[in-house]
Parts: sequence; C-alpha cells; structure tokens
Amino acid sequence: MTDLFAQSPGAAPPKNRPLADLLRPAALEDVVGQEHLIAPGAPLRKMAESGHLSSLILWGPPGCGKTTLARILAKHSDLHFEQLSAIFSGVADLRKCFDSAKIRAQKGQGTLLFVDEIHRFNKSQQDAFLPVMEDGTIILIGATTENPSFELNAALLSRAQVFVLKRLDEAALDDLLIRAEKEAGQTLPLTQDARDLLKTLSDGDGRYTLSMAEQIFAQKETLDAEKLLTIIQRRAPLYDKGEEAHYNLISALHKCVRGSDPDAALYWFARMLEGGENPEYIARRMVRMAVEDIGLADPNALLQCNAAWDAYLRLGSPEGELALAQALIYLATAPKSNAAYAAYKSAVKKAKETGSLMPPKHILNAPTKLMKQENYGQGYIYDHDTPEGFSGQDYFPEETGRMTFYNPPERGFEREIKKRLEYWARLRKEKS
Repeated sequence: MTDLFAQSPGAAPPKNRPLADLLRPAALEDVVGQEHLIAPGAPLRKMAESGHLSSLILWGPPGCGKTTLARILAKHSDLHFEQLSAIFSGVADLRKCFDSAKIRAQKGQGTLLFVDEIHRFNKSQQDAFLPVMEDGTIILIGATTENPSFELNAALLSRAQVFVLKRLDEAALDDLLIRAEKEAGQTLPLTQDARDLLKTLSDGDGRYTLSMAEQIFAQKETLDAEKLLTIIQRRAPLYDKGEEAHYNLISALHKCVRGSDPDAALYWFARMLEGGENPEYIARRMVRMAVEDIGLADPNALLQCNAAWDAYLRLGSPEGELALAQALIYLATAPKSNAAYAAYKSAVKKAKETGSLMPPKHILNAPTKLMKQENYGQGYIYDHDTPEGFSGQDYFPEETGRMTFYNPPERGFEREIKKRLEYWARLRKEKS
C-alpha cells in the first residue's frame, strides 16, 4: 500500500503536506472541471502553449483551481513567479514586490505576480498595479471569488482579461476522489450513498473534498451517510449575505416567482435561509414581488405578504418561516401582471417631461373671489350626480390631452378592471 503522506525529495515534512497539496495538478491535463478554459483550442491552453502570458483575472468559487492554474501558467513562461495574498499583504509588500520586479526588468527578466483574493485590496491598493502593468514590469494574475465587476477597479479590469472558472461538478469531484484513492492505495471506506453525500456536501469545492477524504481514510469502518455526517458534520453553504451570492440568490428567487414556479422558488428560499439570510429581508422582497409582478391581477397577494411578514415577527424562527413559505407559494401561483408597475414608470417619465403644467381649471377648487373670477371650478360635474356615477370629464392638463399609462391584461382580477375601463371609455366618448 502506498503511504498517503509519502514524502518526495525536497518536500515539506509529511505531516505538513495535506492531501490537497499532494494532488495539486502540475500540468493543464491534470486540471479537472475547467475544460472550457484548458481544452485544446481554449484560451488558457493557447496562452500556455504560446508561452506569451498577459495579465488576467481568474474568477471562480473556492476550490475550483485558480491558484493551480496560475502556477501551471507560470511554468509555461520564462517569467519569475511571485505570489501574494491580499488578505495578508499591504502597501509595503506591494512596493517591495514592484521594486524587485523593476530590478529584474532591468536585467531582462519579467515577473509574473499572482495575487490571491485580489478583491480584498482597496481602491488605492488596486490602483498601485496600474503603472507596473502598463509599462510591463509585471504580468498580473489575480484570483477572486467575487464578481470583478463589483469588486475591482474599472482601470484594473481594462488591463486584464477575465476568465470565469466553474464550480466543480460531480464528475470532477469523483475524479479527485479516485486520484486520492490511488495516492492512498485504498478505496474510501464509504457506501455509495455516503460517497454521493460527500460530493454534495463539497458543494463544488475540490479542496474541501480532498480535506474530507483525508479524514475519512483514517476511519476503521465503512461509513454510511449517517455516520459520515457525524464525522464531517455539515458544511455551511457557500453564501455571503453581504456579497455577490446574496444578490444572485435573491435574483433567482424573484425570477422564479415571476415565472410562476413555486418549487424552484421554495428551493432558492430554503438556500437563502440555510445560508443565514435574514428572513425579514426576504419578506421585504416578497412585498416588492407582490406589487411589481402581480399587482392588481391578484390584489390579495400584497395582503398575503404583509400578513406573512407580521406572522413571522410574532412567531419568530423557525415557525415563522413557514408563513413566509406559504406566502411565497401564493405569489408564485398567482396570476402575473406588471401593468401597475409599468403604468407608474410611464407616468413618472411623462411627469418629468411635462414639467409644471397646471391641472384643468374645472377640477380646481375656488376658495377665493379671485379664483372664481378666473373660472376655477367652473364646469365641474360631480360624478355621483350622474346616472352612471361617471362624468367622463378630462382631468389631464389642457396642453397634453388624455394620456394612457395603465393597460391591464386579460389575467386574474385585472380582467374585470379592463372591462370597467373599456365601459368608461365608451361613456367618455358618448359624453364628449
């Protein structure tokens, strides 16, 4: 049997070499899950084969191979390789790195600088890269788990290509487990269900998969799914309430409701709660869904949301989440209409365009003698005095004439509203 922690010449002591480090790929062919970047003809493959590297940003979730790819690319060039972590480095570290790179440049050697978690640098620190990238002193490879559009300066992004890495799928994770078994000289002591559960709990993170495998190899018995959970407990979902995952998941939830898919909506709702999202934030967004995407197609949608929010505040967790889930199902299964939302936006646009036009005088009150002399209120018809309860008068500024903003669809309660509007339009035409 091969010793899992066999030490190679020049390597660190065995106890300091975790399995994830032992199995770190040394060539592009060994990288899993990123075929769109490293397959023959793919951009990073072509860059490596040409030996000509340009500055780039690797964006992807934890454990998908960003650091590994940076190291492999460095081997395909004659550049001196430097590595920094934005978590532990500051301005002094950057200045020292840049000064060394300038000395190498004077001797004819370039520098490839890999910066992990580059989004952790503030704006001024990111700006420090610009001149040395511009004059070729360094080639920068930055790694980030956060959306570069939000976290990196536009000037920095304009000088670097962004490559998106994918979370590792089940096949890629299984490949890693097979490699781990080959390295250890034994199969993982897991039932098939437990093996599948391990890949699920890994959540696309190859580093986590290998770290857990390292613990499992030490077990003296075969573990089923239940026993596996006692060994590795439960992994917290990859979800940061303050960063991109927060916006991605709430966007997914909103679009599932708009798309009338209660099952998908419940899934993303549960994902957010499992990640520690504040249920009140979701409740507020659900109120927005009710008025933006359902509106008067089902006026009860807003009432359901407010009632669920109130129930959550009264019950607290975990019972209160059930009230929110019930309202979420109501929203997803309700008839949809954005007619009120669209009408409001159109009205706001027209209000800005028309400025300070006065209302027509016949609908203005005339509390003073002067206002009466100016014909304020003259010709106004009290709607309740008409047989139909509808006068048909024009209420828009004289300069604009009638305008239409609200166009209800033939869905839900708005079908009835549409009938009323059409009836009033006919009366208005007759009375005019």
